Amino acid sequence: MTGANGGPKVVAMGGGHGLSASLAALRTLTEHLTAIVTVADDGGSSGRIRRELGVLPPGDLRMALATLAGDEEGCERLADLLQHRFGGTGALAGHPVGNLLITGLIEMLGGDAVEALATVGRIVGARGQVLPMSLVPLEIAAMVSGFDPDHPTDVRRIRGQVAVATTPGRVVSVALVPESPPACPEAVAAIRAADAVVLGPGSWFTSVLPHVMVPELLAALATSEARIVVTLNLAPQPGETEGFSPQELLDVLYRHAPGLLVDVVLADEEAVADRRGLTDTVHARGARLVLAPVAAADGTARHDPKLLAAALRQVIGADAR
Repeated sequence: MTGANGGPKVVAMGGGHGLSASLAALRTLTEHLTAIVTVADDGGSSGRIRRELGVLPPGDLRMALATLAGDEEGCERLADLLQHRFGGTGALAGHPVGNLLITGLIEMLGGDAVEALATVGRIVGARGQVLPMSLVPLEIAAMVSGFDPDHPTDVRRIRGQVAVATTPGRVVSVALVPESPPACPEAVAAIRAADAVVLGPGSWFTSVLPHVMVPELLAALATSEARIVVTLNLAPQPGETEGFSPQELLDVLYRHAPGLLVDVVLADEEAVADRRGLTDTVHARGARLVLAPVAAADGTARHDPKLLAAALRQVIGADAR
């Protein structure tokens, strides 16, 4: 399965800034890279586009393409163009150019999102392919406790990625709407052909977990011969995972993904307060814990691409290009 001279076949799953961090690291390790991206965003430009046109929310797809843009002259400028947001106060205000380009191509190609993303990838010289996890726009629904401080034991169901990501309560579980959506066939094929699959980092309930709740993707992960790597976040996210320990995040993942066998859990060595607790949780699931310095030096909760690449090289066994 391994690519002849370009490194292993690697799949990265997630969305938003977390997936971008993974892709920025992985693109230095292999020429055979596939990003499988969540399609549940309902905020900002993506939310406006999906409400008005009923298409896939393009924002996370755009970010992945921009991260994978080529190094040749002009490609960096084109990546910046994808990310550029229109100013002003009119109908276009706040829309990134890339969102409109992806949406326009999907419409022009009769709804073929995979070909539309491949076309944009060719335009920016992408070092890898970007695929949606499903070909239908999805919605996140969550059961949340403590939403009302006057009734802390009550559990309420809230819908929408933005609502879940910013909830004042504690997320108990999440589900997809529609339930059991169809997977993108090309995404399933990429997982089955992969040497390694990297899940995370990213917004746990809204960018990471949705992938394992698509039945065909979970089945592909559960039966794949690929090495499954889970990259943990550097810090809890206000609202979505505030108060969750790393081992609780893993417990949540396993509850939502029955049958998933993780091979390696990668975490920043300084971000883990209870190393014994995390080690016990990881080992109890038959996985290996790798602690490595992967955080940016500026103190923000961001992964440093070079450090993350070094850690993933050790985990995946890939030689840098």
